[in-house]
Amino acid sequence: MKRHLISAADLTRDDALLVLDTAEELAQIASRAVKKLPTLRGRTVVNLFFEDSTRTRISFEAAAKRLSADVINFSAKGSSVSKGESLKDTALTLEAMGADGVVIRHGASGAPHRLAGWVQGSVVNAGDGTHEHPTQALLDAFTMRKRLGDLEGRRVTIVGDVLHSRVARSNVLLLDTLGADVTVVAPPTLLPVAIDTWPCSVSYDLDGVLPKSDVIMMLRVQQERMNAAYFPTVREYSRRYGLDAERMAALPDHAIVMHPGPMNRGVEIAAEVADSVRSTIVEQVANGVSARMAVLYLLLGGSEPAIGQEVSQ
Repeated sequence: MKRHLISAADLTRDDALLVLDTAEELAQIASRAVKKLPTLRGRTVVNLFFEDSTRTRISFEAAAKRLSADVINFSAKGSSVSKGESLKDTALTLEAMGADGVVIRHGASGAPHRLAGWVQGSVVNAGDGTHEHPTQALLDAFTMRKRLGDLEGRRVTIVGDVLHSRVARSNVLLLDTLGADVTVVAPPTLLPVAIDTWPCSVSYDLDGVLPKSDVIMMLRVQQERMNAAYFPTVREYSRRYGLDAERMAALPDHAIVMHPGPMNRGVEIAAEVADSVRSTIVEQVANGVSARMAVLYLLLGGSEPAIGQEVSQ
């Protein structure tokens, strides 16, 4: 693997499979009495969050602590950043503190890439603007693989607000690398201009692709990013692009339903679908810790096997 994880495109097929295999190995410690390995003891991981995201921050924090790393949580609110300090000044401060790894979430696309040029440690992108969120794509692929096996040739349908979704972009790139066949479904107003350059198919008809899908991933309607009329009403959007019980019944028997969270129940996904046995939404949260442990281990760890090291009592 490279020194940083900024984009899902940074991962070769071998890199991606290494992360998924390592995550599978590390997931075993969740069932242990002592959920900790000494792998990153003495290393410092900084969670640098310029955007609120309790779920992602806690997931990275849990992952680092299970590997025995020291964790510093840095929130932009109430910090020197809110007083006008630049990203570069913050980066130099972290560098002076000896951060081995920086997990950054930022509202501006490209911020992690800039940060990687200013610090010696590894940088992990935890979401930047409408650009990417590579560890979400890794945990999604990990979840699919646990449920369905090898992803080669699997048909994955991603539905909803693709325009504003960094999750969609990272998933399309990673799933293509892993050999899956991806289709995105959305109203034309919620597709990026350059969608024809993405390694995926495009459809405007959700009902037409459901019977051929092994995985259906519903994206949240990001109302906080909506500054224009992308669709007539929420009700109309839900009628055409929401996943309800009737639509779920059109899926093949083995197909699974995913959502990166947080959900708008009753908008892009009905409550009975979110809570059904086909839904992997709760699994995705648990698998997120394992996938992020694997990323931190591979970027910051040594050559020791991930498992096989016991914490000294």
